[in-house]
Amino acid sequence: MTRLILSLLLALFNTGGAQAAFPEKPLRIVSGYAAGGASDLISRYIAEAVAPILGQRVVVENRTGVNGVIGAEAVARGAPDGHTVFQCPMSTLSITPQLIGVNVPLDPGVELVPIANMALSSYGLVVASVSPYRNLADILAAARAKPGQVTFGSPGPGSAQHLSGEMLKRLGKVDMQHVPYRGASLAIIDIIGGRIDFMIGNLGDVAKQVQSGQLRLLAQGDGNRSAAFPDLPRIADTVPGFEVIGWFGLCGPKGMPAEALARWDEAVRKALQDPAMLKRLTDSGFTPLYEGPAAFARRLEADRRRWKEVIQAGNVGGQ
Repeated sequence: MTRLILSLLLALFNTGGAQAAFPEKPLRIVSGYAAGGASDLISRYIAEAVAPILGQRVVVENRTGVNGVIGAEAVARGAPDGHTVFQCPMSTLSITPQLIGVNVPLDPGVELVPIANMALSSYGLVVASVSPYRNLADILAAARAKPGQVTFGSPGPGSAQHLSGEMLKRLGKVDMQHVPYRGASLAIIDIIGGRIDFMIGNLGDVAKQVQSGQLRLLAQGDGNRSAAFPDLPRIADTVPGFEVIGWFGLCGPKGMPAEALARWDEAVRKALQDPAMLKRLTDSGFTPLYEGPAAFARRLEADRRRWKEVIQAGNVGGQ
């Protein structure tokens, strides 16, 4: 009897001291951008794909503002238990914190840790389907003939689209006018309507309008051929040195448990092995690409250096 009681007490002690396996409750992915945009789309795609792998419901929460910084801050300041992560796009982690005169309430490079990259997103230069510009050389020629009169749009000052235009101005040695909007969709409407000339936009944001014939895609910002638009020339073919490619990863709060980080990383890796998931991303204009924590961290650092040069050369501030 004594031996039985001791065995029961030992089992009770061991059970009480055991750590619950991650995840032990529903999970959240915070997107710093509005519903319907590229960040929101990929957040919802990955949430649906990793839920059965992690064995918990995964919901997407949109916390918009300051190029995604509001969402990033919410995750960085939240409980570092790994149950809430941030869909970290290029603009939020590599661009916004470096803009001149912008007071960002956190350092994403320190307060967020890279978990995994999920996809790349090429940028393309788009004009209206009725635009007189048939290629990038036409736009540059017009900008040289009419300095400051050719216009390009963006979702806002300091956005990746804005800086892509600034990079084109610097490398192409032309003067063009930036027209900021409160979102990519508004800029696209004005391109279609002929109120501005072009935008270097995320292919995930403009693919539908290109496919429907409302926009014409003239060139791509990087050398990774898009499955949706495999025959596009590169902007660098006309303007050497130009390169822009976006990415969409997951980051967690500093101090999140190693087990939680590893489980998220593993779930993303497995999700990106699913042919249905790969097709879903490709059909939406993304290039699926899994990168683990170390490789993703290297990409972050390289992009911060690249965009710092563009920001300083153009004296670019935020909103």
